[in-house]
Amino acid sequence: MIYELPSTREGMSSAKTRAMIETLKERIPLLRERLSDCTLCPRACRVDRLAGETGFCGLGAGAVLARALPHYGEEPPLSGTAGAGTLFFTSCNLRCPFCQNYRISRERLGEAIDREALAGRMLELALRGCHNVELVTPTPQLPAILESVLAAREWGMTLPLVYNCGGYESADVIGLLDGIVDVWLPDFKYGREADALACSAPGDYPQRALEAIGEMIRQAGERLQTAGGIARRGVIIRHLVLPGRVQNSLDALRLIAGRLSRKVPLSLMAQYTPIPPVAGDPLLGRRVTREEYEAVVDFALDLDFENLFIQEVDDQSLVPDFDREEPFRWEQGSGSGGQGPG
Repeated sequence: MIYELPSTREGMSSAKTRAMIETLKERIPLLRERLSDCTLCPRACRVDRLAGETGFCGLGAGAVLARALPHYGEEPPLSGTAGAGTLFFTSCNLRCPFCQNYRISRERLGEAIDREALAGRMLELALRGCHNVELVTPTPQLPAILESVLAAREWGMTLPLVYNCGGYESADVIGLLDGIVDVWLPDFKYGREADALACSAPGDYPQRALEAIGEMIRQAGERLQTAGGIARRGVIIRHLVLPGRVQNSLDALRLIAGRLSRKVPLSLMAQYTPIPPVAGDPLLGRRVTREEYEAVVDFALDLDFENLFIQEVDDQSLVPDFDREEPFRWEQGSGSGGQGPG
C-alpha cells in the first residue's frame, strides 16, 4: 500500500521523525514484555495476554478499533478547522458508569485490526487534512497501537501524536512514551478517594493521576506549544464536572494547582449527559446545573489557573451514537472539549 502524503506545516521535521522511529523500535519490545504479566496500567492484572489470558480490560495482545474519523469537538487547538484525526479504541481500564462512550468502553464495540490496516487508518486521516492523530484510551492496547504508529511513521506520517486517556495510568509506562507522544490529553476525574470509589474507579485514582500527569508535564512542559493555533506539543488536563459532586471538582482542581501546575491548560467540561445505565441514579441521572459549573470555573480562577477552556451549560446531548456512520453528527460548533480559552 502506497500513500502520497501532502506536505504540511503541521508535520514534524524529518530528523524528529527519524528519532521517533528509533525510539519506537526501542520501546515497543519493552512494552510488549509487560503483556506476559500485564502491568500496562495500575490495575496490574498480571495475566499473560500474549497467551490469550484476559484481565480487567478483557483484551488480548492485538489492537481493537471502534472508529477512526475526524473529530471537530475537541479543544480548539486539537480540532482546529480540519478536525483531530481520532482513533477510538475498544475497552478502558476504568469503565466509569456514566461514560458517554459506553458502547466502546463498557460494551466493547469494535473490531480487531492488524498492524498495517491500523497504520493505514492513521495515514488516511492525515490525507483528509486532520491536524493530528489522536489515540483515545490507548493504554490497554499500547504495544499493538505503537507498532502501527511505527509503520505509519515509516510510511511518511508526520502529524503530532495525541494521547487521550482517563488519567489512571502508571507513571513508568508514561515514561516509556517520552519522545513518542507530542500532546498529552489526560482526564483528572476525581480529587478524593471516596469520589473515585463512588464512581466505580479504584481508590488510588487521585494519586495515580498525579504521578502520571506529572510525568507528562515533565516530558512536554507546562505550556502548550502551538503553530497556527494548532497544538504541537504540551499537555491539556481535562476535568468533567459531575452533577451533585462540585466538591469533587474543587478537590481535583486544588490537587492540580498544588501538586502539578497552574500554567498547564485546564479544560473544564460542562457536557455531562446521562446515559441509559445511570438514568435512574438520583445524581448521575441529571445534567449539571449552571450554578454547579460556574462554581467550579470560579474556583479555577481563584486558584489562578492561567489557561482555561470552558463550555456553555445547556441541554444539548453530546453522547455519540457509534451505531451511526457519523457518531458525532451534532458537532462543528459544539463538542467534547472546551469552547475557548477563558
